Amino acid sequence: MSDVRVIIQRDSEREERVVTTGTTAAELFAGERTVIAARVAGELKDLAYVVGEGEQVEPVEISSEDGLNILRHSTAHVMAQAVQELFPEAKLGIGPPVKDGFYYDFDVERPFTPEDLKAVEKKMQEIQKRGQRFSRRVVSDEEARAELSGEPYKLELIGIKGSAGSDDGADVEVGSGELTIYDNLDPKTGELCWKDLCRGPHLPTTRTIPAFKLMRNAGAYWRGSEKNPMLQRIYGTAWPSKEELKAHLEFLAEAEKRDHRKLGSELDLFSIPDQIGSGLAVFHPKGGIIRRVMEDYSRRRHEEEGYEFVYTPHATKGKLFETSGHLDWYADGMYPPMQLDEGVDYYLKPMNCPMHNLIFDARGRSYRELPLRLFEFGTVYRYEKSGVVHGLTRARGFTQDDAHIYCTKEQMADELDSTLTFVLNLLRDYGLTDFYLELSTKDPEKFVGSDEVWEEATETLRKVAEKQGLPLVPDPGGAAFYGPKISVQAKDAIGRTWQMSTIQLDFNLPERFDLEFTGPDGSKQRPVMIHRALFGSIERFFAVLLEHYAGAFPAWLAPVQALGIPIGDAHVPYLQEFAAKARKRGLRVEVDSSSDRMQKKIRNAQKQKLPFMVIAGDEDMAAGSVSFRYRDGSQENGIPIEEAIEKLVKVVEDRVQV
Repeated sequence: MSDVRVIIQRDSEREERVVTTGTTAAELFAGERTVIAARVAGELKDLAYVVGEGEQVEPVEISSEDGLNILRHSTAHVMAQAVQELFPEAKLGIGPPVKDGFYYDFDVERPFTPEDLKAVEKKMQEIQKRGQRFSRRVVSDEEARAELSGEPYKLELIGIKGSAGSDDGADVEVGSGELTIYDNLDPKTGELCWKDLCRGPHLPTTRTIPAFKLMRNAGAYWRGSEKNPMLQRIYGTAWPSKEELKAHLEFLAEAEKRDHRKLGSELDLFSIPDQIGSGLAVFHPKGGIIRRVMEDYSRRRHEEEGYEFVYTPHATKGKLFETSGHLDWYADGMYPPMQLDEGVDYYLKPMNCPMHNLIFDARGRSYRELPLRLFEFGTVYRYEKSGVVHGLTRARGFTQDDAHIYCTKEQMADELDSTLTFVLNLLRDYGLTDFYLELSTKDPEKFVGSDEVWEEATETLRKVAEKQGLPLVPDPGGAAFYGPKISVQAKDAIGRTWQMSTIQLDFNLPERFDLEFTGPDGSKQRPVMIHRALFGSIERFFAVLLEHYAGAFPAWLAPVQALGIPIGDAHVPYLQEFAAKARKRGLRVEVDSSSDRMQKKIRNAQKQKLPFMVIAGDEDMAAGSVSFRYRDGSQENGIPIEEAIEKLVKVVEDRVQV
């Protein structure tokens, strides 16, 4: 038997090894239990793959991104097999891995029930223990059709040139690429247990699935189109160990407790009434206080940085968005036009930048006015499909804290640098401190302007981002059609990442709007435009902070900063006097004068996540003092009234969490 030479690549280390012909990747990495696949010449392969002469082979660990996808994709296959064993009439849709888990779509006579999911999970555990072997076969178009004749959705995938041959819609071209079926084989007899059209790769056996759990089910249109049949989708999650699965489930439980929609209702902050419509929120008085404080602080900081406030209408003639290019590039995200004047279409505005350009162009501009920083709390409207609308984080009507900066090319780098520094510092003021930056570059299929302009803009943003000393992650093709952008990604208290501020450099809209300023030599010159949204939207930022703090806002943002709790009815007037003095210092203080017992009042205040409870009884009245009870249950007694008010004022002014 002849030998072959292979190169094993592990990160930056290369090892040349001579093995016998017919050696598989599994044999190459024998004894390495965490290796579940291989990457050969850049392509993922099953461990059953036979290595060839001179090939470069890299082990794929189960905990890597590719390894997790393979684990979850294999678990999706086990789930589909379990469903068809329990519901033989079920027809298969697609079953890809997704972030933190997987799903599979099925055409069944009725929606799955919670009891069905329990039965499916139990059957999956049986299949897992059987140790069935995943085995790959290359088939022709005709063979695949014959074998899957009872699966109409798989037959449709086979017929879609360029996107068929895989249960996750991967790029396998019928007629030009390999079409493959994966068999689940009995480990003892080799008998076929189940099969699916799939590109793979997969784990070696079902027994190598360490830990999984089914999460929920929902309806989903076939291939995402409302014109297609509604299928039933089951979601699950899978992890490299039971400990990681447990940690993930605990994380989900904590995230559920922090869900802004749940907290918004419990704390009486906002609602989204059916009578108004999906994605259109109303803020209640307490939520309105938080929002006003957020806006007031942001407004003050912007004024300190030289921004000027403007206001623009909610609707405009469609001609404006023809000039900006949004009707060419963004029409799907806009509401349908309204005919307000004969033959003239009006649109609800999806963004503010075209109107800010008109403000810049309302009169002649001199280089002495630049940089000109225009800022607006501008409400915009975007037509989001009902399936993606999610509370305040994905809404149809929302208010952007939108700024557009007009500057010379010479000012551009410094202005971007100061803008990014300002953005990061303001986010830190609101309590977010863990960031990384993302640089979104040109989508080659969707852009305006020359390659040279894009290259200059991108390189300028890159240098500005690198100066912050934060991790910089590339986002190829993620830019808007008019220019590249930096996105600030922030982690919250439980480690979730949220996209916050965006800073976009734009050489193109000034060209489309023919914006000009007079230079030092009297010549007409084109300004550079910087788009900047700090919160993204006030509603979304409100939701992020609500979940970040789990509703327990720092005192400066809390709608009620302190609640007076009298030990008895006789102490109510005393605390009302305290509250009146505190309100004169700008504090938001209320008194619970209800008939509830003191302990119930304390419990109610805790449920409302108030920063301070101010308690008073006979001794406090006699001494002219109060007692503080903090969120953690600790208490500080006998604080003189003036000292107590000063203490509250300092906590609010310092914007600290208590």
